[in-house]
Amino acid sequence: MKTKFIFLLASLFIFSCVKKQEVKLTFLDEYVVKDSLAINNSIIGGLSGIDYSNGYYYLVIDDARNPRFLKTKINIKQNKIESVDFKKVIYLNDSTVPFYTKQVLDLESIFIDTENKQVNFVSEGSIIRRKSPSVFTTDSLGNFIEKYTIPNYFIPNEIKKLKHNGAFEGSSKSLDNKGFWVAMESPLIVDGEEPTFKKTSSPIRITYFDKQKKIATKQYAYLLDSVSRVAKGNINLNGLTAILEFKKDNFLIVERAYQNGYGPYGNTLRIFQATVEEGSTNILDVQSLKESKFTPLKKRLLFDFNDVKDQLTKSIVDNLEGITFGPKLENGNQSLILVSDDNFQVYGEQLNQFILLEIQN
Repeated sequence: MKTKFIFLLASLFIFSCVKKQEVKLTFLDEYVVKDSLAINNSIIGGLSGIDYSNGYYYLVIDDARNPRFLKTKINIKQNKIESVDFKKVIYLNDSTVPFYTKQVLDLESIFIDTENKQVNFVSEGSIIRRKSPSVFTTDSLGNFIEKYTIPNYFIPNEIKKLKHNGAFEGSSKSLDNKGFWVAMESPLIVDGEEPTFKKTSSPIRITYFDKQKKIATKQYAYLLDSVSRVAKGNINLNGLTAILEFKKDNFLIVERAYQNGYGPYGNTLRIFQATVEEGSTNILDVQSLKESKFTPLKKRLLFDFNDVKDQLTKSIVDNLEGITFGPKLENGNQSLILVSDDNFQVYGEQLNQFILLEIQN
């Protein structure tokens, strides 16, 4: 009996430790930048990625006609976003650089190499024009330095593998500072189906690039959720829009479902935790997931923005496409900042929305 009692106590202690380690996200604040704000002859909009370095936040603008990024101050006090102050616009438009003139720079994500004072970008290219997605590096002034080699199944050719506007989307620096992660928005055509209301297999690829080798060295599959609301229009899709490694082999992943017919309320946003486990399959050399067996990343829901919509401007959760670490809060917990891409209001009313969350362990 005594042995059983000790075993029970030990089991309860282990269980409580596991429970304590579970991550929880809490909503703190929202800040909306006014429409059509201009700085350095640039309209603020299309904010598609965010990262932090040396006191500044860097935001990439999703505008393939005039690719650029912003150097920004975000002031946070007492768990509130007090101001968002755009300091400088940097353009990637040197016509003497072949990479800039031959590629379609549809920039979706940004991450800063603080040690080397370099800026890294993720572009989804233009699949219908057979322009590859890309990962490349510039200096702080936007001068091109180099590009990374991507696996061949990410290169559009006569064999249709990639969905237009569904290629490279999110990125995250790795915590070991030896590389970074790049995530797709939608499945490769050879990997699975797009999410629908029915249960489908919709795996996307999350790829690790080695900074020293300039190549991909490992890759994992992540299964997107199905679309959860009843369709009102002809567009009903779900995809990954942002990723952040918050502890070793653990990611925060933003999934955004969009459905037309709902006006400014067409987005459904959720944040999941995805974990690389011992049995997760490295799929880097797998050409088609439809034809292969694999174990995806473990996944669990952390946060649903529907639960806080009453605390948001007009109850709108907009097209959140960027996530990064914010400052440590007064209680010692880590904060997160998310930012939305308003598509320059092309599709109707949208918001330049900044969201502040707290990570609780």
